Amino acid sequence: MVLEYILIGENMLTMMKIIIVTILSIFLSIIIGIILIPYLRKKKNNQTLSIYLEERHKSKSHTPTMGGIIFIFTPLLFIFILLLLNKISFSYNLFIVLFTFFSYGLIGFIDDYLIIKEHNNKGLSEKSKLVLEIICATIIFYFYLKAGNEPLLWIHTLNIKINIGWLYGVFILLVLTSSSNAVNLTDGLDGLAGGLSIISFFTLGIITLNTGWLEGYIEITLFIFSLIGALIGFLMFNSYPAKIFMGDTGSLSLGATLGIIALLTRHELLLIIIGMVFVIETISCLIQRFYYKLTHKRIFPMTPIHHTFEQVMPELEVVKIFWLIGLIGSLIALLFGVWI
Repeated sequence: MVLEYILIGENMLTMMKIIIVTILSIFLSIIIGIILIPYLRKKKNNQTLSIYLEERHKSKSHTPTMGGIIFIFTPLLFIFILLLLNKISFSYNLFIVLFTFFSYGLIGFIDDYLIIKEHNNKGLSEKSKLVLEIICATIIFYFYLKAGNEPLLWIHTLNIKINIGWLYGVFILLVLTSSSNAVNLTDGLDGLAGGLSIISFFTLGIITLNTGWLEGYIEITLFIFSLIGALIGFLMFNSYPAKIFMGDTGSLSLGATLGIIALLTRHELLLIIIGMVFVIETISCLIQRFYYKLTHKRIFPMTPIHHTFEQVMPELEVVKIFWLIGLIGSLIALLFGVWI
């Protein structure tokens, strides 16, 4: 009985920490946004539009990008303060999440900077980006093993565990590359990627809170909810009509972080359901590309698929529908990830 009361007390304390960190992150990200947006406008860090979207998105041509700085800085600052005050414990798993979050944000920042500087949509070459991602994945894999994690492909529902050794490093690269690119492709309408990311991280936050076997799971959960708070604050400026875009700075960071948390919590396959919309967006682009190479014709009027929907309904309606699909995917994922 005493032990039960102690556990209930600890759970309540954890929930209070989560609520406080989330609320403070909302306010901090709003403050950062209020300061950052005028600065980026002054520097003319404007989004360079695709030639296929220039007519429809003409009003967005003077909207600054690199808004991902808002929600990258916020959770990193909170985690640093909590570590400095010894309110949370450092672990290799926490470092892996923070390193992934920051490093992919840095790759995106370089990409955004080159796009703004050259006034085109090229940015980093695919080879340069891949080299940087390989370096990041190698570092992550090193600390992944150092944290005592086994290189296992683990399917919880079927209780299947397969040790693949060093190939797990390649698997990490594939997961991070695909998840970061998926969010990047989805970031095409005001508030779309930001809202979907809040839903996805909330789902992973609940799952992480239930992985007591993972060293540093409480700290990772606090980071996740701090990021959710920062994203909510960011949506104040990014929802329709957007005053700022997250850019590759934000989308690559968010996607890679979703991937690494899914890896650490052993829910890699579940990420496909959690990020259902991200997956659909990516598949639509792949189908379009391969079909066009074979036939020189297009299946969809435009990809990613949200642009096809945008041709038949208002942008805000498309975002709402895609958010709803993302929410349904997350609810299904929670059913398997927590309950079953």
